[in-house]
Amino acid sequence: MKIKALNIKAGDRIVAYCNNKKQICTVKHILESNQNKVTLSVFTSEHYRNSVLRVIRFQWDALVDLAN
Repeated sequence: MKIKALNIKAGDRIVAYCNNKKQICTVKHILESNQNKVTLSVFTSEHYRNSVLRVIRFQWDALVDLAN
């Protein structure tokens, strides 16, 4: 299922490119959300102890895949 980047919430699991590969990320915080861009901090793994926190940016109207 795809949603607009502006509608992403903390806790959502999304599919995004991180570290030059497409992977499932869990949104920790929404750092910035305005009419130009959406900036998210995400974990790259389901297990928070083993994962790395990354920052991902999208255009506000980008369509993002939600992971099941």
